[in-house]
Amino acid sequence: MSENCKQLHRWFNNLEKMNFPFDDKKILHNGIYILFEKGETAHNTDRIVRIGTHTGKNQLRSRLKQHFIKENKDRSIFRKNIGRALLNRDKDPFLDQWELDLTSRRAKEEYSVLIDVEKQKEVEKNVSQYIQANFNFVVIEVEEKEKRLELESKIISTISRCKECSPSPSWLGLFSPREKINTSGLWLVNELNKEPLSDEDMQLIKNLTANAAGINRFIE
Repeated sequence: MSENCKQLHRWFNNLEKMNFPFDDKKILHNGIYILFEKGETAHNTDRIVRIGTHTGKNQLRSRLKQHFIKENKDRSIFRKNIGRALLNRDKDPFLDQWELDLTSRRAKEEYSVLIDVEKQKEVEKNVSQYIQANFNFVVIEVEEKEKRLELESKIISTISRCKECSPSPSWLGLFSPREKINTSGLWLVNELNKEPLSDEDMQLIKNLTANAAGINRFIE
């Protein structure tokens, strides 16, 4: 398992990393993204801290914008988890309000009066600043939705099972109130320790990363 994790880190780290602000045209329409975080290392290279994808067709760019730019934690569990860790680190009681999901009309009607709107905007900005300053990413192209979801799950499981990957003592995720985050070293709570990548899957990812390494042009 550790050897496969090491290979994944090597392959993904060989790709061109994108930082904020990023050019939309350099991001594929459909695929899987791999996030790295400043100060985190594993296998003598940058440590993978999150793997993600999208369900809607041609929505990879939109999904990454939801994480990096759009200040709405109810549309990005990644943003919500970063906010949880920041608030918990600072022992900020606003964490209870941050947990409320205001996506549905009913929830808005029920909880909006309980929310300190200005404080929420402030936390959203802090989350944006942290993500934009500390994360970069690579992407690989996977057109089929079912294959994207399958590979996403298996990559997560392979990395979460690795005994050689661990967070630094200063990793923000150690302040997460979600035990699965601070114990796994990943900004994830789902797909941990499930079915890992097979040899056939590893060959596929090797090919996908090789293809991605050859894309040095704008993708319209």
